[in-house]
Amino acid sequence: MIQADTLLSAAKERGFDFFTGVPCSFLTPIINRTISDRETSYVGAASEGEAVAIASGAWLAGKKTVVMCQNSGLGNTINPLTSLNHPFRIPTLMFVTWRGQPGLKDEPQHELMGEITDTLIRDIRVGCSHLPDNDADVAAALDAAEADMAQSELPYAFIVAKGTVADADLDQPEQKLPPIGDYSDRQQGGSRPTRYDTLVRVVEQAPQNAGLIATTGKCGRELFTIDDRDQHLYQVGSMGCASSMGLGAALNTNKPIVVLDGDGAALMKMGTMATVGAQSPKNLIHVILDNGVHDSTGGQATVSSIVDFARVALACGYRSGNVTDNLESFSEAFGDALRNDGPHLIHARIAPGSLDVLGRPTVKPPEVARRFKQFLAS
Repeated sequence: MIQADTLLSAAKERGFDFFTGVPCSFLTPIINRTISDRETSYVGAASEGEAVAIASGAWLAGKKTVVMCQNSGLGNTINPLTSLNHPFRIPTLMFVTWRGQPGLKDEPQHELMGEITDTLIRDIRVGCSHLPDNDADVAAALDAAEADMAQSELPYAFIVAKGTVADADLDQPEQKLPPIGDYSDRQQGGSRPTRYDTLVRVVEQAPQNAGLIATTGKCGRELFTIDDRDQHLYQVGSMGCASSMGLGAALNTNKPIVVLDGDGAALMKMGTMATVGAQSPKNLIHVILDNGVHDSTGGQATVSSIVDFARVALACGYRSGNVTDNLESFSEAFGDALRNDGPHLIHARIAPGSLDVLGRPTVKPPEVARRFKQFLAS
C-alpha cells in the first residue's frame, strides 16, 4: 500500500500540477490530498469525458495534467480520448480505478468493465500499467509513464486496484457561491444572421491576444475559411467538449478565451456549464451559435427551441447571459463581454445553413494544437 502524499509529491516533482476528474472510492485518498494541497489545482468535473477535455485545454495552456476516474466512467472518456487527444496528440496522465477486478467481490454493474479495463485502454492506444502498491516503486513508475507519453504524445493510464493507496484526510477550501449574473434579451425579431456572418463579427472584434476554440463540424470549417490564425483551434471531433476545453485553457492563461459552440454540442454536455460557473474564469466567453439543427449531418432538428441557454448559464453561475438574433445585438453583447469579467454566455440565435462551398482546415490537428499552445504561451 502506498501513501497518497508519496504519489502526489512524486507527481509534483515531475511538473504535474493540474488535476481534474470524477471521484471513485478507490481514488479518495489521491483526490483528498490533491484538493488539500494548495500548490495543485483540482477541478471536479461533471463527467469523465468533460474531465479529459478540461485537461486537454489546460495542456494547451502549458500545464502537465492528470485525469482521475472510475473505470465505470471510462466509457465516458472514449470519445475525447479517441477524437480529441488522439488526433491532436495531447497527452495526459490518468488514474483509472479497477472496480470489478476479477476474483474480488464487487457490485454487478462493475463486472464487465472490470474484466475488460486493461484491454479497453490499450485498444484505444492509451498506454497503461498497474499502479504499484509500494512507495519505493512510485518514482520509477511515473518516469516510465512520462517516457511513454513523450514518445507517443498520447495519454497514459495507471490502473488503480482496491487498497493500493492508504486513506488520507481532506482539507477542502470553502466554496463560495458566485453572485447572480445579469440577463439581457437583445432579440429584435426579423431575419436571423448566418453562422458565417456571426463568425466574421467574432474575428473582427476579438482582440489579437484572444484564443478562439471552435466546436466540431461546420463551425470550425467556416472559421478556417474566414481566416486561419495561430489563435484559432478547430475541434475536429469530441462533440460537446469545446466548452470544457475552453475552461481548461481559461483557468491557466490570462488571455481571453472565446468558445464557439453549437446548440447540439452544448446540449450534449450541458453539465459543463455548471463546472464553468463554479470555476468562474473571468476571461471566458462562451458563444452558443444556435441554428436549431444538426447542420453538419443533414439538418435534423435539435431541441434548442425550448432551451433558454442564457438563463441556464446564469443558474450555473455565469456572470452574464445574453440572447441575440441579429448581428448588431451580437456585436454589442460580445463587446460587453470583452470589457467585463466573465464567464459570459451569448446565446446567438442564427439561421440554419452554411456556405455552399465549404472547405476543411488544411492544417493538421497536431500542428493546430501546438501552434495554439505556443500562442497562449507567447
